[in-house]
Amino acid sequence: MKIMRVEKTLVSTNRIEAFGHRPLLVVQEKPGGARSVAVDAVGCVPGDWVICVGSSAAREAAGAKDFPSDLTIVGIIDHWNPEG
Repeated sequence: MKIMRVEKTLVSTNRIEAFGHRPLLVVQEKPGGARSVAVDAVGCVPGDWVICVGSSAAREAAGAKDFPSDLTIVGIIDHWNPEG
């Protein structure tokens, strides 16, 4: 699991059918760090700190073992100070 921050929504009009209508979000582990795309399974908004899972846990959290996701948001963090 990773703690990440939602940066913005990713709009993708052409995608494979297996994705359905799940929202895609751009997330970042730390300011200035690499960005990733995550499937939103809980209803986040930009600025939220979230818990993300990867690999087979990401597929199951997104809805099914064959869902095409390698990173899925599974929780929104209510209180988080990234500086400690």
